[in-house]
Amino acid sequence: MIVRTFAELENTERHVKSASGTWESKRIVLARERVGFSLHETVLYAGTETAMWYANHVEAVVCTAGEAELTDHETGTTYTITPGTMYLLDGHERHTLRVKEDFRCLCVFNPPVTGREDHDENGVYPLLTEPEGA
Repeated sequence: MIVRTFAELENTERHVKSASGTWESKRIVLARERVGFSLHETVLYAGTETAMWYANHVEAVVCTAGEAELTDHETGTTYTITPGTMYLLDGHERHTLRVKEDFRCLCVFNPPVTGREDHDENGVYPLLTEPEGA
């Protein structure tokens, strides 16, 4: 059994800040736990815009605080995301989040991330793997 608090992840290798400066993420469960998914608590900052495309992952997001506009680049549809709203990128949709007020969410990725990922120039997380036995 694994028990972790968000507080104990602060300022560790599991507390990742984006190179773009638009978000930070506490990586609660990672690929090294070998449970088939990863779990993150992520904050995207008010006034920022982040374009993403999880070409290699499926992501589910549950908003727990704040507000953002989510635009699906595949359809052009824009959604308002507020606490208690979930969205699922089950078709690897290109999307953009425009954050109105600090947006806190829980995210689940499959396949699980290693914790070393950051968005590339296309908004994609690379598909990284853990070495056997890690």
